[in-house]
Amino acid sequence: QVQLVESGGGLVEAGGSLRLSCAASGRTLSSYVMGWFRQAPGKERQFVGGIRWTGGSTNYADSVKGRFTLSRDNAKNTVYLQMNSLKPEDTAVYYCAATRRNYWGDPNAYDYWGQGTQVTVSS
Repeated sequence: QVQLVESGGGLVEAGGSLRLSCAASGRTLSSYVMGWFRQAPGKERQFVGGIRWTGGSTNYADSVKGRFTLSRDNAKNTVYLQMNSLKPEDTAVYYCAATRRNYWGDPNAYDYWGQGTQVTVSS
């Protein structure tokens, strides 16, 4: 079992920044991909980005490329999502998730999910 706990959400003005954290526990994550998804009211869960725990390779949705950056701290078993130049359309609940499959963008491929953290960007 893997437990994931997100933190760092909040209210920010457009153009501002937030850093989300996802603390993982329960088992070694060296073979996992850590993904971030977001879900706005009335919309489907959307892939934001993913990072492979070993090696650190990343992949981002086009809508966040150049604004969001993923990183990880192996010692803390934590993945970070740095979000800059935030826009009102980034408003959503953000979830981190873990998978050993290679379908990074498919939420159905993920086995473990955090509880989510709300990000609200005001215009």
